[in-house]
Amino acid sequence: MQRRNFLKSIGKGLCAAGTLSLFSGCSFSTKPNILLIVTDDHGYADMGCTGLADDVKTPNMDRLAQKGVRFTQAYATSPICSPSRMSIITGVYNQRFGTYWYGGKGIHKEQFSTIPEILKQEGYNTGYVGKVHYGSHKYDSDPGNRNFPMQHGFDYFYGFTSPRKHYLKHNAAAERHFQKVKKEHNKWGQSLRQGPMWINDKQQDQSGFSTHLFGDKCREFIDRIQDQPFFLQLSFNAVHNFTHQLPKEYLEKHDLKGYHDWNPAKEDYYQWYKEGRKPNNPEGRAHYLGQLYYLDKEIGKVIDHLEEKNLRKDTLIIMISDNGGSTPIYANNSPFRGSKYTLYEGGIRVPMIISWPGSFRQRAVSKNMASGLDILPTICNAGGAEIPENIDGLDLTPILKRSQTDYGHGELVWDTGTQTAVRKGKWKLRTATSKKSQDYEMVELELGEFLYNLEEDPGETTNLKDQYPEVFDQLKKIYKNWKKDIKN
Repeated sequence: MQRRNFLKSIGKGLCAAGTLSLFSGCSFSTKPNILLIVTDDHGYADMGCTGLADDVKTPNMDRLAQKGVRFTQAYATSPICSPSRMSIITGVYNQRFGTYWYGGKGIHKEQFSTIPEILKQEGYNTGYVGKVHYGSHKYDSDPGNRNFPMQHGFDYFYGFTSPRKHYLKHNAAAERHFQKVKKEHNKWGQSLRQGPMWINDKQQDQSGFSTHLFGDKCREFIDRIQDQPFFLQLSFNAVHNFTHQLPKEYLEKHDLKGYHDWNPAKEDYYQWYKEGRKPNNPEGRAHYLGQLYYLDKEIGKVIDHLEEKNLRKDTLIIMISDNGGSTPIYANNSPFRGSKYTLYEGGIRVPMIISWPGSFRQRAVSKNMASGLDILPTICNAGGAEIPENIDGLDLTPILKRSQTDYGHGELVWDTGTQTAVRKGKWKLRTATSKKSQDYEMVELELGEFLYNLEEDPGETTNLKDQYPEVFDQLKKIYKNWKKDIKN
């Protein structure tokens, strides 16, 4: 945080001196609309503009990259969704909330402001569409909880509050029947979450494919806003498991047999779960690409809508995945090793694009090390809000306005409770003491302590701990100091 405050103070001095606005602290002449798009379990290679996967077509994500800056070294703060989403909305490490893995309390500490809370003070109308998940989802029936969108700054909410949601079923009767069958047959299994959507603080049955519904509600929200700038968070559940839940017409068009939902009356949950995951599902990649197709299409519709309303040049769009791609559902994280659930690069390095035509660079690719932590301060600067002093993120404006190769995070740290990692320059420390969760999720994880040179070995294949003990010790010290700061 000291480095961020130092750069911020430099920026204020440059603004006072009339220097071109390159650093945080410099305000823009007008307040932009702000659209934050969060994708779910999105593979690093799974955007056409990366050129890393031959079977991927994402014309609208590519279009966004053409009108903005694509980050090749952007990171989530966690290899799973709920902790990383906490960091995105608050700009601080999720561990400051006591959350290292699933089941935390969420954003319960009020000393850390959220993006919508800050922007509302600047006159923004705020909306949230899609998946909400900051920790324990027991707050589903408690709209008064701070984790609920309308209790941390959002004026409007349409979506669901749970780790996962059925893509096609959104009604209370379906969920009641499902739970009844589970109970009758005494079967345990993760719920497919077939219940209704929240509309503000009430739940209502809905019909349709969730990706379509979220795109529609996003555009409706934009239509309702007239003379007031808006902040809208659009959080798709695509491309999260269970990717087989695709519209019937897509399956038929692509000659796919599909995969059935779990039936507690006929099968054990985990056996069904395994059969739908890599390497057991011959259509797994096709299902994933189907969800990606619809995700990209809805992003395109939203961009088109902004252009039709002459709002595109006045709208800052940020797109980021909540964590690395899930390889058991056939995400592609090439060229990196690992998956969601791990602190290999494949679990934490994520797609990220920031686009504001006319204000930020276009057709740019940044190698600066960035984080989901940086979204809040970057948005604050664009929206004319003071950047909170107690955050861990950095304002990315210097990178977005011009190439500032020496600006960014000098180091980043991760801790899941059983895994840790430190990134500093080309070096990365990774440790792991348990792989119980990873075995369950069918992902590979090597236990022990490891040191990697990511410039020469992005696939994390060679442990250099013994060859470079001084580097290993330095990164261990960084982690120790970080942990001490987190606990204060």
